[in-house]
Amino acid sequence: MDKRIERTRHEVLSAAIALLGERGYAAFNMEAIADKAGVSKSTLYRHWPTKVSLIADALNTLNVQPRPGPADGTVRERVTILLRHLTEALTASPFASCIPGLIEATKHHPEVADFLYDYSARRRERLVALLRDGVAAGELPADFDAETAATALSGAIFYRCLMTPDPYQAKDVPALVALVLGSQGGT
Repeated sequence: MDKRIERTRHEVLSAAIALLGERGYAAFNMEAIADKAGVSKSTLYRHWPTKVSLIADALNTLNVQPRPGPADGTVRERVTILLRHLTEALTASPFASCIPGLIEATKHHPEVADFLYDYSARRRERLVALLRDGVAAGELPADFDAETAATALSGAIFYRCLMTPDPYQAKDVPALVALVLGSQGGT
């Protein structure tokens, strides 16, 4: 892809995330994004016909979830990598300020709810798959419920970020992983 086009696309996606975080979904509009990114509204609509399509592209492109593999350590270590990314995305990134606005928008905009639920499910599925790998490798018990554990792990991080003044920090993740997964290997 042409470097100028890629740079402009990145500027538009970054502007979308910044404005969504600043304004929330209700006040988020294509005109403001075009102004902030220095492009025309027609350019935006040619590539992103709706606000949701632009938000989806921005989140999928700019918030790249790590893909830890066996070379990255045990299943617990790989789970920790994913959860550290989540804590950083929710506390120390441009995405942190977007999440509350998107959650609020799910109550009034079904298209946002559909996107956000699907986006979250796809990202959680990577965590579930890692946990299932742990069961298959004998690092977690044979009867381990990967889906419930994934919800407990990510849910704790989201809760502390959105509902308390004390969000999880990356350094706190290993203790959460040990609590939910236990400190011993599988049987």
